[in-house]
Amino acid sequence: MTLLNIPTKDTALVIVDVQNDFCPGGALAVAGGDEIVEKINAIRNDFSVRIYTQDWHPAGHMSFASSHPGKTPFDTVDMPYGPQVLWPDHCIQDTPGAAFHPNLSVGGEDPVLRKGTHPEIDSYSGFFENDGTTQPRFPDGKTLAAFLRDRNISKIAFCGLAYDFCVGWHALDARKEGFEAVVLKDLTRAIAMPAPKNANSEDGMTARLKAAGIDIF
Repeated sequence: MTLLNIPTKDTALVIVDVQNDFCPGGALAVAGGDEIVEKINAIRNDFSVRIYTQDWHPAGHMSFASSHPGKTPFDTVDMPYGPQVLWPDHCIQDTPGAAFHPNLSVGGEDPVLRKGTHPEIDSYSGFFENDGTTQPRFPDGKTLAAFLRDRNISKIAFCGLAYDFCVGWHALDARKEGFEAVVLKDLTRAIAMPAPKNANSEDGMTARLKAAGIDIF
């Protein structure tokens, strides 16, 4: 049992985007993002299956405000797949900002799933990119859902950055894929986008998670 009293035999821990650009001083800093690092380290060994996701954008990604003249970060534009929040340039491939936080424990045996690599589609979730169809894949070509099913995983615990976007979307997509899901909220932090541009809120994500039958600890 973990410190959070969650059975771990058939449960995987997915650690979402704990990267420098999402921590204080980063290009898309989440307030208190670094505060969760040691808490995650403290529970990671309670889970035999751990997966790390990593935002991994090419330069000039279409989710960047800089790719849309006249737009600023946190504006929303219509993309072919629907509304898209625009972000500061962040987590660009092979830059220090895309690296994991230096204090995050990542074992050599722990797989890393990179997402957001398609230049024209953002990807909050490691199950599906924002078009709802394209699936990020591990280097061997396997999807996240297939990787978990191969290991007889039926339940997934999610933590990381940020609660109101990538963590929440992972949990919602996990439910769509037939997994049980829990969000370890104390091991997350939210972007909390500024009003009036904030069409996505921390409270709104909580409501969506609860409506989908996802437990929040």
